[in-house]
Amino acid sequence: MSLLDILLVFMAISTVVLYLGGNRRGMGVLATAVYAAAVVLVAMIGTQISGADVSVPSALAFTVFGAPLGWAIDGLGWFFALLTTGAAFFSAFYMTGPWGAAQKHPGFQRGTLALNVLVMLLLVSSADLLSLFIGWEFVSWSAYLMMTQLGGAAARAALRYLLYAMAGAMALFAAIMIVHAETGSFAYADLQAAVMAMPTATLWLLAALFAFGFGVKMALVPTHLWQAPAYSETPGASSAFLNAVSARMGLFALIVTLVKLLGFAALSSLVVPVAGFDMRDILLWIAAITMVVPTYIALQQTDARMLLTWHGIGQGGYMLLGILVATPLGVSGGLLHVFNYATYQAALFLTVTAVIYRTGTSDLDRLGGLINRMPFSYVTLLMGIIGLAGLPPMNGFVSKWMIYKSLIVEQQPLLSIAAFVATLGTILSVYKLIHNIFLGQLRKEHWEVKEAPWQMVVPMLALGGIGFITGWMPGLALDLVDKAQAAIGVAPLAHHLGGVELANGSLNMLWVVSVLLGAIGVGAVIFYFLGNRHIGVHQYDNYAGGHFLSSDIRYHYSHEFYPGLNRVIGPWYRGTVVKAERSLETLLQFLASAWRGFYQTAYTPLYLVIVVALGLAWASFTGIQG
Repeated sequence: MSLLDILLVFMAISTVVLYLGGNRRGMGVLATAVYAAAVVLVAMIGTQISGADVSVPSALAFTVFGAPLGWAIDGLGWFFALLTTGAAFFSAFYMTGPWGAAQKHPGFQRGTLALNVLVMLLLVSSADLLSLFIGWEFVSWSAYLMMTQLGGAAARAALRYLLYAMAGAMALFAAIMIVHAETGSFAYADLQAAVMAMPTATLWLLAALFAFGFGVKMALVPTHLWQAPAYSETPGASSAFLNAVSARMGLFALIVTLVKLLGFAALSSLVVPVAGFDMRDILLWIAAITMVVPTYIALQQTDARMLLTWHGIGQGGYMLLGILVATPLGVSGGLLHVFNYATYQAALFLTVTAVIYRTGTSDLDRLGGLINRMPFSYVTLLMGIIGLAGLPPMNGFVSKWMIYKSLIVEQQPLLSIAAFVATLGTILSVYKLIHNIFLGQLRKEHWEVKEAPWQMVVPMLALGGIGFITGWMPGLALDLVDKAQAAIGVAPLAHHLGGVELANGSLNMLWVVSVLLGAIGVGAVIFYFLGNRHIGVHQYDNYAGGHFLSSDIRYHYSHEFYPGLNRVIGPWYRGTVVKAERSLETLLQFLASAWRGFYQTAYTPLYLVIVVALGLAWASFTGIQG
């Protein structure tokens, strides 16, 4: 029995225990301990993975219609498993306090979180296309359960996700059947060996089906409309988990199929006649559009959760862009951004949840001035938005710098411009977030607001601290990336504790952060000790334009924060995004009505005949292949 078997069995038992435990005393602490143990087990598995072709196998294996079905975890799967269990640990810790106790169905919430972790571990340890597909379906349905736990708006939003997920599943199933028809196998090795001998049309079809099927989970444009409403309506700790790692499962599967199995060479060989660009170029531009479009949609949002979720979609574009550059620097930057994003996005969502817990709202037009009431939450949000914007000293700067550098080195000026434009939109948006929540005038209704309970503050600050430490010493995170990079056949990037040394430029964050903190320290000394003395006054002991201010006068400008920019973006947003969402809702209602009508008028024997016919067809197919 391998460590992978122990991990899977442990999580399966824990899922049942946490679900049945309900609201019993100590279940929150037990859940936290479960994920802490899972992180330790994953770390122990990592010590057994030391090379490109090294994996830890599982004894779990089946034969389905004559095809072997098995699991084994390599460096790439290990990297994503570490992020999954780590995010679950912080989410579970967050739920141990008053916030978790106030939830409507805490047992169901803990159970669905554990179920999501279990099926994600199955997905990232898949050893063939069939186990990959099964894991993918489990991940899709378990995420749906997590989204719908409160019903209402969350359940309605999750229906959009389900529609996309079903379409993606059909595309994946078609791709897997094509592979089986071409190779007679579902094994990864057989597909890798047969790729270059496949007809060009087959390769085009496989690449397109894999990109669409797994791109749905990443919410790549144009399959991006479902994620923001679905994830933002999920309860706080669960939403942090979904945003931090669940959407990244799509990236994992894309890396496995497009990079590890088909390979960069095959993607570059699929050239569009006359146009001159290839499949890799197409995917690069899809990633670039996914960076830019959701980022500027985020600027339109007045709900903090929606703003962050739209940014999460855009950050996925950065990750895919870096990986598709297909150089050690780009791939390393893309994978590092997966790690960095998980830290700051989880911190941001947990902080916003703390604000909701204390104020009852995430509406940016109804907040402000909370910095003195929730100082630890303010510090966490500040660290998180610096990471999201890709600025030093946080870890988001390092991975974005590596992606920018790889684009410049590979002479991709237009893609570089797209990345910079997306970063500009991110900076504008995250300033709006922190300004409207923590800066400016405190509202009367929030005068008695207090900091969140320590059970919520500790994981928030810990995630922010990880973001700072891995920004100051990125080599710690790059050591983790090395295992993933080697597993997909890309040479690991040479690096040191402070960053990377390149022939045409280098980055040493030990120096960057030290100089930055030193400059801030000097400025603080000048301002607080050598500058003019000041006297703190009450926020209403103030005046503007000769008029004294009172609680009835709002001088905290938050509504329509960027009116000039919004006048440019607004018509496009209303004309494309809003109309597309309404069209999707209409389609969903039509399909639901059609299905209900079919179910109500058809006979049960008809369903049985269909099932039997499909079974006979499959049996005949496998018999012919045998």
